[in-house]
Amino acid sequence: MDRYRALAVAGRHMTVPGAEPAARARLSPRERQRISRGVQYAILVAAIVALALLADWPAIRQAFLNAEVAAEGLPELFTVALKNTVIYTFTGFALGFALGLLLALMRLSPVAPYRWIAAVYVEVFRGLPALVIFLMISALPLAFPSFWLPGGVYGMAALGLGLVSASYMAETFRAGIQAVPKGQMEAARSLGMPYMRAMTSIVIPQAIRIVIPPLTNELVLLFKDSSLVLFLGVTAGQVELAKFGNDQSSTFASPTPILVSGITYLIITIPLGYLARRLEARRDGR
Repeated sequence: MDRYRALAVAGRHMTVPGAEPAARARLSPRERQRISRGVQYAILVAAIVALALLADWPAIRQAFLNAEVAAEGLPELFTVALKNTVIYTFTGFALGFALGLLLALMRLSPVAPYRWIAAVYVEVFRGLPALVIFLMISALPLAFPSFWLPGGVYGMAALGLGLVSASYMAETFRAGIQAVPKGQMEAARSLGMPYMRAMTSIVIPQAIRIVIPPLTNELVLLFKDSSLVLFLGVTAGQVELAKFGNDQSSTFASPTPILVSGITYLIITIPLGYLARRLEARRDGR
């Protein structure tokens, strides 16, 4: 009897083959997800620690965080470079807004040639790199000696940024106009309102409210694309942030000015991006 009791006790402590995988299989999806997340966090922390240990912090501070070099660019960083960047961005945005709205109306026009012209424009200028467009604009005086734009470089920059942004805004406006219920136009026409008046007074204002978030994103992209103005041959008083940082970096043989210019870009683009997300959330009712 004692022998059978001993065998029973030993059997309770024996490991049955396949029992451990079965126990692991009994983990709930939430527990497996928690374990996976913990492993990912551990890998991330290990990578950050390894990077911190391998980095040469005195050299990084001297090269990228040199306060004396950064101070040499003040106040021209804001009074010249940032001011010019804002001017280039908003003039290009204004031209792109007007031209993009016109192209959107042409895409929706019942007149076939208007649709064809707008479609070709959108496809061409969305397919070309913005740099190519700026280089072509800088070469226009070679083909047209009498070619002149008001503002010189400022006018050429507005033209380049406007041509690029108009091709994207045209599709944005077209989607916004098509998102307005057709009953709005039908009701206006039933009251005897002409088509263009109904479009400009009723449909387009509603469409603009719909497309404000993507237009804000387009403004952010234009702010960054303004760095291409340097290919137009700017003077010291016409430089934008990227050109200013590069010139300062060459003068002082330090990448600190480039980092400062990048931070200045972020000071503008991050709030604009946050505003675009808030507007999208508000439009979607979240």
